[in-house]
Amino acid sequence: MQEIWYTGIVTRLVDETHNTRRFWIRIPELERFDFKPGQFVTLDLPIHEKKNKRWRSYSIASHPDSTNIFELVIVLLEGGVGSTYLFNEIKEGSTLQVRGPLGMFTLPADMEKDLFLICTGTGIAPFRSMVQYIQLHQLPHPDIHLIFGCRYEQDLLYAEEMRQLDKDMPRFHYIPTLSRQEDWTGKKGYVHSIYEEILADNKRPANFYLCGWKAMIDEARQRITAMGYDRHDIHLELYG
Repeated sequence: MQEIWYTGIVTRLVDETHNTRRFWIRIPELERFDFKPGQFVTLDLPIHEKKNKRWRSYSIASHPDSTNIFELVIVLLEGGVGSTYLFNEIKEGSTLQVRGPLGMFTLPADMEKDLFLICTGTGIAPFRSMVQYIQLHQLPHPDIHLIFGCRYEQDLLYAEEMRQLDKDMPRFHYIPTLSRQEDWTGKKGYVHSIYEEILADNKRPANFYLCGWKAMIDEARQRITAMGYDRHDIHLELYG
C-alpha cells in the first residue's frame, strides 16, 4: 500500500447539487497524477487525534488526463465529521493531505463482457472516470449500462454529461432511476429491477460493478448471484 502523502491544493470548487460539491485538487510536486479509472484517494483531515479516524477515502471522479489535477465529488453527510469539515473549511487555495491512487476497482483487462455499472449517490464517481476514459481512448467495448439510483431528479450527478455520452457512444446506456419523484418520466424505483429487466430475456456474460451504500450492494450481490452469475463477475466499492 502506497504510504506517500502529498500536499494537494484545492484549485476549484463547484456545487453540483444541493448537498454535493466537486473538488478539483492539484498535486504541485508531481508533473502528472497517474491513476487507473475507478481508483480512489485518501484524505487526512485534521478532525481527530487518531490517524484512522482522520482518514476519508473518495473515488476519483475525473479520468486520467496526464495533468497533476484530479476531481472528487463529495456529499455532505448529516453528522459526517469529514464531509462537514470539507464543506465548511475548505476553500479555493486550501491544502489537503492526499494519499493515492489506491484500489483495485478498475476496468476488466479484456472488456469482452457487457458491463453493468450500478451506483447510488456519489457512487457514480468511479464510473464517470471509466466511461470518459473508454470514450476518450476509443476502447472497443460491448454494451455498458450505467444504472444510477437517486431519490429525486435534483440528486442526479453529471446528468447532462451522461446524457451526452449516451448520445455519443452507441453502446453506452445511461439509465437514471428515481425512487421518490412522482412526475419523473424515466425509470422509477430502485436500481435492482433495472438490471434484472435488461437480463431477463437474455442472460449474457457480464461484469457487474457496484458502488454505493452497503444496503444497495448487499442486495445487488444477492440478486445477481440469484440470476445465476458467479461471484467473480461482481466487483464492488463500498461507501460509508
